[in-house]
This record gives sequence, structure tokens and C-alpha cells, in this order.
Amino acid sequence: MKIIETKLCGVLIIEPEIFGDSRGFFKETFQANRYRETGILYDFVQDNYSRSRKGVLRGLHFQITRPQGKLVSCSQGAVYDVVVDVNTASATFGQYVGVKLTADNHRQFWVPPGYAHGFCVLTDTADFQYKCTDYYDPSDEGGIIWNDPDVAIEWPIDQPLLSNKDAKLPTLRELANQS
Repeated sequence: MKIIETKLCGVLIIEPEIFGDSRGFFKETFQANRYRETGILYDFVQDNYSRSRKGVLRGLHFQITRPQGKLVSCSQGAVYDVVVDVNTASATFGQYVGVKLTADNHRQFWVPPGYAHGFCVLTDTADFQYKCTDYYDPSDEGGIIWNDPDVAIEWPIDQPLLSNKDAKLPTLRELANQS
């Protein structure tokens, strides 16, 4: 597998090896020893799966006191996936990395604990998987608004479909001022 480092510490784009022929393909989506060699030293405790329609934007989410690391991928369709550094002590605070994840490119995105994460759907539908390093805790949720002007994410959509909760998230500056 190929590992692509990003400007955010520990955030990785992973391109697994694909074995294909006229019958289809095979890929290994996770193997503990191999992923540990890349620096992903966490145990995964929860797998999540979502299906969303075109234009849906989920995020930008994180857990406050029990941060989750996430190994994410798209098995059907395409998404634009984003990670934002929300650690005020970090040299890259407020910066983001975005990557297109598709069923065809087979890429995975490693989001270490402590980063905000979100994605928008680019195709009619998209199936999205998350392997998580901690359990989801709704009482520990945090997030930042998708269109925060200070973060300035270049989303490939202008009018996303948001949940009521995601539409009311604070900016990163508002969040930092609450601390």
C-alpha cells in the first residue's frame, strides 16, 4: 500500500494495493500489523456505515474529551472528505486537508484523534465507512460549521444539504473563545 503524508500531523491518505482482473478486484481494507507500520497505533472498537445522497454534507465533527481516530473510505460513489486541525496549540491550527475518496480510487483517509472531520457527497449516492478508535458518545460531540470563513474550505458544492445540528455549529473562532 502507498502512504501519502499531508500537511497535518499524522493525517494520511492511504492507497491500498488492488488485485484485479476480468472477474473484478480484491483489496485488503485493513490488516492491523500493516497499518501499525504506517504509524496507526490505535485499536479500532467501532465500525460505522452511512449512505447519503448527492449534496449532503456531514460534519465537521469531533468528540471533545474522548476523541475518535477514524479510518474512512467510500465503497460506492464519491465524496470530498475533509480534516480540520482544531487543536489551538498546534502549528497547523485552523488548517485543513481535503481529498476525494471514491469507489474507483479505493483511497482511505486516516483521521487521528483530535481532528474535526466531515465530507460531502459528489455522486447520486455514496456509501461511506468509518473504523473508529473510540465509541461514539453523543454527550461528547463537538463541531465547527462547514463554511467557517477562517478555515476557508474549498468545498466542491455551494448549497449543501445539512442536518439541523450541523447548520448550527459554531465557527472555529467561536469554539476557541468558549475554551
